[in-house]
Amino acid sequence: MTQLFTTPSSNSNPIDKTTIAVAPMEGVMDHTMRNLLSEVGGMDYLVSEFIRVTQYAIPAHTFKRLVPENAHQAKTKHNHPVHTQLLGSNAELMGESAFNAVQSGATHIDVNFGCPAKRVNGHGGGSVLLQTPDALYDIMSNIRKQLPENIPLSAKIRLGYENEELLLDNVAAIESAGVGTLTIHGRTKKDGYKPPARWEKIGLIQDRTKMTVVANGDITNADSLLRCKAITGCQHFMIGRGSLNNPFVFKQIRAQLNGVEQTTTNDALLNLFNSYCKQLKEHYDEVASLGRLKQWCGHLRFEYPTIKEHLQTLRRSSSTNELIERLNEIF
Repeated sequence: MTQLFTTPSSNSNPIDKTTIAVAPMEGVMDHTMRNLLSEVGGMDYLVSEFIRVTQYAIPAHTFKRLVPENAHQAKTKHNHPVHTQLLGSNAELMGESAFNAVQSGATHIDVNFGCPAKRVNGHGGGSVLLQTPDALYDIMSNIRKQLPENIPLSAKIRLGYENEELLLDNVAAIESAGVGTLTIHGRTKKDGYKPPARWEKIGLIQDRTKMTVVANGDITNADSLLRCKAITGCQHFMIGRGSLNNPFVFKQIRAQLNGVEQTTTNDALLNLFNSYCKQLKEHYDEVASLGRLKQWCGHLRFEYPTIKEHLQTLRRSSSTNELIERLNEIF
């Protein structure tokens, strides 16, 4: 396959050109969490949880249910764009599904080649495809042919599956297919989420491709973003788990990049927690809502020592009201 790399060039864009996105995370980043983070703000766009394409093309009405923002010009209630992400290995079905997603209102299609989950890889989806560059090309080119010209197409990859030997081939395959943006998580599938992310590998691609490169992995605040920027030369970044650990991270980063000090209070978190509880109850029953609130507490403990100290107490809550009351007490 032809390598479509260009001569390395310096990136002189000023820091205010920085783009920050919310990463897709299965089982966590549903439309309620996307809307909650959007309520805080600071990001440029969000990406939906992946929608799996297996034995048939996903119909438009399913996209309307799974990505409800598509009914509102593919934006959250707070006007942040949401990209619809697909995952699958059948090029034809992926193309048909992408077309149907646009029919449901999607304005940007993203494809997941980075998921390391065994159950996903075992069915031929996610990062397992990084072992076959030709498959990446077939999938992305088929999708590109099915999409209207005005609909952007992007992909998300890791550095490789077991190792990084096919990284350049995978990037070339995706670029050859007409993809405009590539998000790179700086780890292989084998690495899982073990630190550190190898940002220098992302910089290698940033210097050689015409695609817009989005750096992903270990970006948790403004300092880490600036270190990543210095190493990769990227102007575009994506934050995943860091946004669950600290929902104010995008706003804080944006403020620091603009030379403004941004602080958040416990009251701000409590108000956000109440807002999330209310939104969850509009879409889920009590059991599911409580489960998602407890799940979020598990993430918040990494940035909020008080929640970490009382995590077991919070997890013993038998209702959403009890959980909210205990949060108010510990703060």
